[in-house]
Amino acid sequence: MTDILNYINGELLPAQSNDWLDNYEPATGEVYSRIADSDAADVELAVQAARAAFPAWKRTSVDERARLLSAIADKLEHWNEALAEAESMDNGKPVWLARTVDIPRAAHNFRFFAHAITQWPSESHAMPDVAINYTLRDPIGVVGCISPWNLPLYLFSWKIAPALAAGNCVVAKPSEVTPMTAFLLANICREVGLPAGVLNIVHGLGSKCGNAIVSHPQIKAISFTGGTKTGEHIARIAAPVFKKLSLELGGKNPTVVFADCDLDQTVNEVMRTAFSNQGQICLCGSRIYVERSIYDKFRDALTAKVKALKVGDPMDAGNQQGAIVSKLHFDKVLSYIELAKQEGGRLLTGGHTVKPEGRCQNGWFIAPTLFENLAPDCRTNQEEIFGPVATITPFDSEDEVVGYANGTAYGLAASVWTTDLKRAHRVAAALESGIVWVNCWLLRDLRTPFGGVKQSGVGREGGVEALRFFTEAKNVCIKL
Repeated sequence: MTDILNYINGELLPAQSNDWLDNYEPATGEVYSRIADSDAADVELAVQAARAAFPAWKRTSVDERARLLSAIADKLEHWNEALAEAESMDNGKPVWLARTVDIPRAAHNFRFFAHAITQWPSESHAMPDVAINYTLRDPIGVVGCISPWNLPLYLFSWKIAPALAAGNCVVAKPSEVTPMTAFLLANICREVGLPAGVLNIVHGLGSKCGNAIVSHPQIKAISFTGGTKTGEHIARIAAPVFKKLSLELGGKNPTVVFADCDLDQTVNEVMRTAFSNQGQICLCGSRIYVERSIYDKFRDALTAKVKALKVGDPMDAGNQQGAIVSKLHFDKVLSYIELAKQEGGRLLTGGHTVKPEGRCQNGWFIAPTLFENLAPDCRTNQEEIFGPVATITPFDSEDEVVGYANGTAYGLAASVWTTDLKRAHRVAAALESGIVWVNCWLLRDLRTPFGGVKQSGVGREGGVEALRFFTEAKNVCIKL
């Protein structure tokens, strides 16, 4: 039974209360470790450590910061297999997915921002014969980073790497549902010699630990990824005291398939778009709209592909779908499957639990599920399910499908599938979405802005957008 400890001021510590939370392996439904059940007292300890470390870290050269972040990236790559197995056990995702996506991307996040901070130019604006203006970008101080359970180390690193690169000290909380790789990252930080207090990782529940981070007066900025309701709660606390906020929230993403697409390739990619990581990615396309002239053919081909997906032990390389992350979320996804049936949905495949033989017989597995015959404005098509459930709907015109695609409260990501370049540009411009992929999905360049519109979030992450968020601009004007 592993104890998942806090990382505060360079030390691994239990919660001051000595209380613990059970940590479950989704594939078996069994407790396999316990998590420090931290509260405001532990957050206070972390904040004081971060405040003490900040003056020296702020003065540390960008080259030295970059060296330390690169060293962390090296260690993540070295321990890729062990970290992938830990991520799979903690989250329920297939180990091959963690090995090829989650852990390499986490390493890339650290390496990208290590390089980015050394190449980030300052701005100057000359007033001829009058003055010269130049812009300084100062780190904020102590910042809070709160990450979700679906891509645990991947999204944890996506926040803390730019914050550290910019010269801030961090108090971070990973999801209490998937804390293991954040705990292992703490050990890596100690190995590479990251100064004590620069990064502090506090484990625990959102209601205690997360609230304490968001409301702490010495934490000047909050970067959060998670559900829209939680984002609303954070905004209510942080906005009145003028904390900087970056909120990457929910999505109900449309996939728009036109008749002139490359059908075979599009079927394969749309399946991946809908069901990668058991549909537990904020960017997954759970609303699939297909032009009517190819609808039947596309639906049948997609249904066959989805039906063939192998669900089972995430440690088995032959399985394409793993377990749902928790019993609570498992029950939520099943409730939406029942709702889709009540709303008149025709079940094309899935819609049931899966009981693998052997060690995973008590795990939380759901067959990939596809419905048709659901109205665009029904709850199944409006509310974020965040699981292996997708709907497919025909459309007749470009204007009609743009209306369907934009017809939710969310606006995170969309994908468009067509060989007509003019249409691709036209539809991408019309979609109310922070990210639009054309003939691809989840193809990411870390230099690009990442985030959503409407109830999918506030602000942007990635590249210079992240560095701008974690700094304050100061203009200096010198008269000539």
